[in-house]
Amino acid sequence: MANADPLLLVLKLANDAEEQAALLLKSAQLECQKRLNQLSALNNYRLDYMKQMQSQQGQAISANHYHQFHRFIRQIDDAIIQQHRVVADGEMQKDYRQQHWLEKQKKRKAVELLLASKEKKRQVVEQKREQKMTDEFASQQFFRRHQR
Repeated sequence: MANADPLLLVLKLANDAEEQAALLLKSAQLECQKRLNQLSALNNYRLDYMKQMQSQQGQAISANHYHQFHRFIRQIDDAIIQQHRVVADGEMQKDYRQQHWLEKQKKRKAVELLLASKEKKRQVVEQKREQKMTDEFASQQFFRRHQR
């Protein structure tokens, strides 16, 4: 291992960084989905509450009850608006994490490409060395045969 290529260490570090970025991206995606589910739940809750109020239509409703209903709907609407902001923030985080992961992936691929290029060059040098040894052996055989 004494003559191991230092790029192998760089590749290991790049792989680790890419894996960490992938985990962060997955976490951001899950958080984003959670926030979308919460928004959907708020919208469904508002819709159910509106349907409930609509089912009471035609019945005598006190002014106080009607006022409380509208105040509650406003609170739900405010929560929905706030949740839209939370969802947008989550989307931004997810996009940032995805860009970060893509950058780490790009770096890893660059190191792999560099290692592959170095290996190819090493193989070419090795093939030339082997060919030189084979040629030298053949010429020595030829020379020995003609000296006898």
